[in-house]
Amino acid sequence: MALLPIDLAMRAPRRASARLLWLWRSMASRLVLLTLVFIAVPVLLYDQFQRADEASQQLLLKSAQRQGELIARALEPELLGVDRTALPSLSIALARYGDDRTRLKLLVRPRVAASGAATTPSGAKAGPEPFFYVAAAPSLSTADIDAERRLLLEQGVLDRLGSSCAGNSTLAMRVPHLEGGEEVLSSITPIKTSFGCWALVTSHATEAYISSSIGRPYWSTPAVQAAAAIYLAMAALVLAVLAGIWRNLNRFGDLARRIVGGDDTPEREDRDASFAARNTVPELAGVAEDFDRLVATLRDSAQSLRRAAEDNAHAFKTPIAVIRQSVEPLRRALPAENARSQRALTMIEKSLDKLDGLVSFARRMDEAAADLLAPSRRRVDLSSLVERMAGGYTGLLAERRLHMRSRIDAGLVVRASEETLETIVENLVENAVSFSPPDGTVSVRLTRTGAWAELVVDDEGPGVDPANLDRIFERYFSHREPGRGMPEDEAAAHQAGAAHFGIGLWIVRRNIEAFGGRVRAENRPTGGLRMTVALPLAA
Repeated sequence: MALLPIDLAMRAPRRASARLLWLWRSMASRLVLLTLVFIAVPVLLYDQFQRADEASQQLLLKSAQRQGELIARALEPELLGVDRTALPSLSIALARYGDDRTRLKLLVRPRVAASGAATTPSGAKAGPEPFFYVAAAPSLSTADIDAERRLLLEQGVLDRLGSSCAGNSTLAMRVPHLEGGEEVLSSITPIKTSFGCWALVTSHATEAYISSSIGRPYWSTPAVQAAAAIYLAMAALVLAVLAGIWRNLNRFGDLARRIVGGDDTPEREDRDASFAARNTVPELAGVAEDFDRLVATLRDSAQSLRRAAEDNAHAFKTPIAVIRQSVEPLRRALPAENARSQRALTMIEKSLDKLDGLVSFARRMDEAAADLLAPSRRRVDLSSLVERMAGGYTGLLAERRLHMRSRIDAGLVVRASEETLETIVENLVENAVSFSPPDGTVSVRLTRTGAWAELVVDDEGPGVDPANLDRIFERYFSHREPGRGMPEDEAAAHQAGAAHFGIGLWIVRRNIEAFGGRVRAENRPTGGLRMTVALPLAA
């Protein structure tokens, strides 16, 4: 007793280790793990690349800000003494610093006059402290200048200067260019003179700025979108390969279950019952063909076993019947007082009975083996079968002075072999009959229990030693006493039959399990044995 906790403590880690090993080997768990990896990797990489892009973006903007400052410092001497008449000449000065890739825009907010209103470049009155477009490099037409000024106002670029016209600030804005495409507004540099507040807006249309994430979310950049498309295509391809294999294996599994479960029509079996026909992965074609050959071999083997069992039984029973018929004239010809000869004939007859039982036993063993190799399943109305077989035991029950009580629910259909089900019911009922005492009752019940059909056979015999309840389903196990439940001469006759070679209940269990069911035996509280068979109901 002291070793039990230690044994349990040792088995628990082994079970946990076996479960972890199963999870690791399982294709479903690997597919889930791979999916999680495909989700986690881009999240982690995106975060790292976004940080690197932010650092690169800051370098670009600082470079643009420095460039704007340098151009502003270069323009400042020309802006210090400027007046309204010199404004048109600023386009020439600004053109020295701008090109197709680096675009400059010069705006001014004139100093507020004593009257409280700003003086426009043309001398007219304007609203409170507006900015006016002065020049652009490359140069733009008047219509383009007005359109771009409105665009800068709408984008809020001019508002960034503030009321103090101080502070060089970086911009990160993308605006459409009037000639098509887009440019990146990178910096706005103020220059304060006696004339007013000047604003030098620098924009870039170079590839470094256009392809960067300045002014837009990082995920919307072409490089990220291309990488995401490639990654998603790769992930979809890998998952599609695994899913294809998974679906193919499921097709194989469905077909295997259908082959084991039989089919309602031979035409469908010939048409669909092929692994090669259901295979969609070329690399699994060889495996599918091997499965088809294996199934064909099993079916041929099962058919050969059934044919051999029938041929052998016929070959043995014919000479047995001839010997039995030949013994009868000898018994009539021998005088009754010749005890030795009569005893010899009796031994011959008993040996013939035993030999006949052995032949039947061998045939049933071969048929059971064939049923395990290739069980044939069809939709069988179990209710009708049990009711018909229960009614067929009237003569045997009357001979043994027994009573039958049955309760059979209608409409219970299972997928199995009708011949095999008949053998199962026959073994269970005859086993109950053989152990029942005179005037006893054999009870047969067939009921629905959820998705199962449950067949229960009760007798009022002596039951089974609890130590042997599990062993009665073992092959060759038999524990019978000639005088139990019947006269001794009848019991001795039954002992010579094949049903008492210890294979009846073994055949029951093997066939029931082959059909996806289960069987158990238990002693009844009121005496006797109860055999319970559960079979899954057909869909």
